[in-house]
Amino acid sequence: MSSLHYASIAEVSELIRAKQISPVELLDSQLARIAALQPKLNAFVHLDPDAARAAALSATDQLSRNTPLAPLNGIPLTIKSCHDVAGWPNPAGSLLRAKEIPSRSATIVDRLRAAGAIIVGTTNTPEFLMAYETDNRLTGRTSNPWNLAHSSGGSSGGEAAAIAAGLSFGGIGSDGGGSIRVPAHFCGICGLKPTPGRIPSTGHFPPGNNSYGWIGVVGPMARTVADVRLLFSILAGPDADDALTVPASIQEISADAARKTRIGILDISSVGPATPESLAAVSHAGKLLEQSGFHIEPFQMHSLDRALDLWWFFFGTFISQLFAQAVAGKESQLSPIFVDYMNAARVASPIPMLEFVAKSLPIDQLEPYHI
Repeated sequence: MSSLHYASIAEVSELIRAKQISPVELLDSQLARIAALQPKLNAFVHLDPDAARAAALSATDQLSRNTPLAPLNGIPLTIKSCHDVAGWPNPAGSLLRAKEIPSRSATIVDRLRAAGAIIVGTTNTPEFLMAYETDNRLTGRTSNPWNLAHSSGGSSGGEAAAIAAGLSFGGIGSDGGGSIRVPAHFCGICGLKPTPGRIPSTGHFPPGNNSYGWIGVVGPMARTVADVRLLFSILAGPDADDALTVPASIQEISADAARKTRIGILDISSVGPATPESLAAVSHAGKLLEQSGFHIEPFQMHSLDRALDLWWFFFGTFISQLFAQAVAGKESQLSPIFVDYMNAARVASPIPMLEFVAKSLPIDQLEPYHI
């Protein structure tokens, strides 16, 4: 059973459909593993075994009916704890939100459940998601499953640790500046930051219907790219409650057509040195793609420093102002990491609308504003 915890969604789904394992047996195995490893990893914020077992019984009953099964029937998944799940806390890593209990689930939670998934629990984040280290004063630090002394990354660190440790077959994170990609990298799993508008952020905190939604998105995380693709296909699509979503279809691209895509290997010297191991890994990946028939091109991204300045304007200078009023006078309850973020992002006065609009222009128009 231990090897099953690291199986792909497709592999486990096939076992369920072949009735070699029932959703109840699979869930019980997952819950036992969570009970054994949660004290070491601290990946979870909330668990609901009773609700999960009820869902597993329903999935098992669905098998006995010999009717078409939903794509995720009986698969245990997890959710980053900044997404609303009705009746479960949505603290987003903060003491200030410890009693925040939504009455309605996020759109992506409803879509996963409609696809047959069993939502086991929610996973840890830094306070208000604003750090690359998953630690907070409410639920503490999440460790890296490969080395407990190391960081799982952030802000989707609890999700990445749970998936990497075989406590979840996949799940949902969110990303405005690396919050899916960094912990996925740290923990050795796969994660996707999709194009804004592809997956609804309804029920996410911070809300996506403001400047956060311009750079912050909801995205899938799993141990394989194939699983990420499957989750994306289920999550993607417009939502009436999220005005930023678009009705864009998911295209099926053949292997031959994909090989006509130009793949760039970025020269990152403009943003700082990389370790020899990182450079070797990227070079090796490029060679493997080239051997598979893809066209590989080295390239440089000009004015990248200006793009980083623009990103910090939104992620730091502007978004920090969205928190300023809510945390004023409550500094003693905030985590040190979040206090550092607010101090780094502090501005002398609020950003005037004209300056905000000016800095929102396309990057090739930024020169007059000295970004």
